[in-house]
Amino acid sequence: MTGRDGDTEAKILDAAHVVFMRSGTAGARMQEIADEAGVNKALLHYYFRSKEKLAEAVFRRTAGEFFPRVFGVLASGLPLEEKVRAVVAGDMDFLSRHPYLPAYIISEVHHQPERIVGLMTEFRRVSLDVLQAQLDDGAREGRYRPIRAEQAVLNLVAMIVFPFLAGPLVGAVLNLDAADHQALMAERRALIPEFFLNALRP
Repeated sequence: MTGRDGDTEAKILDAAHVVFMRSGTAGARMQEIADEAGVNKALLHYYFRSKEKLAEAVFRRTAGEFFPRVFGVLASGLPLEEKVRAVVAGDMDFLSRHPYLPAYIISEVHHQPERIVGLMTEFRRVSLDVLQAQLDDGAREGRYRPIRAEQAVLNLVAMIVFPFLAGPLVGAVLNLDAADHQALMAERRALIPEFFLNALRP
């Protein structure tokens, strides 16, 4: 083998993502990933020496598609109300395309907590500092209740992520088929910003 090819590497990462979502990282096999990617197992090992290294690469790529965008919005100079609407719209759209992502990330972090350590640490702190300043300004002006930025982010993320994280449970409890669930998520996309912002107001 003379060199690494970016298209082949991306194809392997895509295939591993599919297999990890389907079988779980612990249950996935390198041969299953090779079959999904349409490559032989030797090539898989050439690009990623072990399943552990492949799993780490998939996690970093997957988390890197989600967290930087969220923290980027929170760290921006947008007014708070616009930030909330942008985060909700972006996250709901993204998770509607990748509904199993929250469960995958939580499972990976539970078993491999070091994978998340350091990921976006500095950007996250900047985001929370900017958000806290906006919340404090709003509280001084009487527009918002006093609240820590960490609590505000936790409340917002929970409202967005829970229906995807508990998708099968939500579907069973509410007797929803796939179309019903999709319609419910579209409705939440519009409801969450106002619900969240109303909760901040005195």
